[in-house]
Amino acid sequence: MAVPRSRILDLMRVQCRIFNTTFNPTNARLGNKVLRQRLRGPSIAAYYPRRVSTFKQLRQLYPGVEMYDNFEEDRLEHIQIAKSRGKGAPKKKKTAAESRKGQKKKR
Repeated sequence: MAVPRSRILDLMRVQCRIFNTTFNPTNARLGNKVLRQRLRGPSIAAYYPRRVSTFKQLRQLYPGVEMYDNFEEDRLEHIQIAKSRGKGAPKKKKTAAESRKGQKKKR
């Protein structure tokens, strides 16, 4: 004894209303599986530590206060030592003519 399709659809509709699911008799791809998932944004944001203020930001906030930055001083000293050995960064070209002088001719 076969049950008419309309009765089965009515049963499915009531079942979806009771269990708070989506009624989809045509089995169309609606994306409900993705939309029901837990949001990832808060857990990703909690994984990375919050950025605290840097020395540069403190100097900008309080320009009159004398501050000493060990890391910046070490960096500048390292650059100065490298330059004295001839290992520093090359000088930047100021004009287009200067930048063309260093290029090789292409054929």
